[in-house]
Amino acid sequence: MNATHDSVRAQILSILTAWGSPPQNAETTAEVMVETDLMGVDSHGISMLMAYEEMLKLGQLRIAGQPRVVRDFAATALVDGADGLGHPAAVMAMKLAVEKAKTFGVGAVGVVNSHHFGAAGYYARIASDAGVIGMVTSSTRGILMVPTRASEPVLGTNPIAFAAPAGPGHKPVVLDMATTTVAGNKVKVYHLNDKPLPEGWVQDEAGRPVTDSHVANDYVFKRKEGGITPVGGPESLGGHKGYGLALMAHILGGTLVGASFSPLRNKSQRPDDPNNIGHFMLAVDPRAYRDMEEYTTDLDAVIDVLHGTAPTDPAKPVLLPGEPEEFSRAKRMAEGIPVPESLQKLIRAIAERAGVPYVLKDAEG
Repeated sequence: MNATHDSVRAQILSILTAWGSPPQNAETTAEVMVETDLMGVDSHGISMLMAYEEMLKLGQLRIAGQPRVVRDFAATALVDGADGLGHPAAVMAMKLAVEKAKTFGVGAVGVVNSHHFGAAGYYARIASDAGVIGMVTSSTRGILMVPTRASEPVLGTNPIAFAAPAGPGHKPVVLDMATTTVAGNKVKVYHLNDKPLPEGWVQDEAGRPVTDSHVANDYVFKRKEGGITPVGGPESLGGHKGYGLALMAHILGGTLVGASFSPLRNKSQRPDDPNNIGHFMLAVDPRAYRDMEEYTTDLDAVIDVLHGTAPTDPAKPVLLPGEPEEFSRAKRMAEGIPVPESLQKLIRAIAERAGVPYVLKDAEG
């Protein structure tokens, strides 16, 4: 089924509200999740409701928590996520970073005591939509990445996102990446769709590739040894780069702001302890360095050169980061968001437990 984006938003909103989320927080979270699905990042949209329900059931997620600013200096600030879902706290943090960037040239805002916040690219786009450059990193709760030469996971799929505004007629350049070959929840999407994984995404405890998505799902989410490889592969010369990027993302989105490091936290964490994930939002105003028109003229020229590069396949023109997501958004706005039958059953069950109607509506009728 391809569900209409309005029905996906309504379904998420009704469930979050039934769980006890304050109305504004529920609206913000639903908006982030739907936009993520529209952009084609199925791993971080409505399919996350199962994980959120489990966190709520364990008592880790304090969904009624209201994020607030607890430290505020000239160009920096710290937001306490109040142990709620990360979406409202992350939106608050990036909007504050943008405000500071427009006053001081740069704004750097951290978030602590948060949970999963969805796709990092959403928050980077808040900055580019406001005419400034944005960068986002985050710590993680899951232990999924197998470092280069290791046989067991240690780090998470710590994300890094970047967005730069361009001139009229050009879309912003948006990079949104996991520091592993693939985000952990994308393995879940393949599992839900009963599709084999590309080789190189997941390895077993002996370093062998795992392509069965159901087996891989166990390695990623059931704490078996083995897991997801860093960007560049488990043994390639590039593998250590993804590992290093994940560590950088944790230092900024975790250590700097006071969030937990899961391998250490697991030694003392109780099942109902909040996850204490951290995020880091950076906004930079190009006007601090040059006239905005000069900046956009130069960036537009870069974009045009890249678009003009001869492709290996004439039917597949050269794309910039962020463009596949924009194409997906246009297509899914028109045709709906794919929701496989396995996911429909899970969402229907969650809605029933929450005491709300199942309202996903097929875009085709």
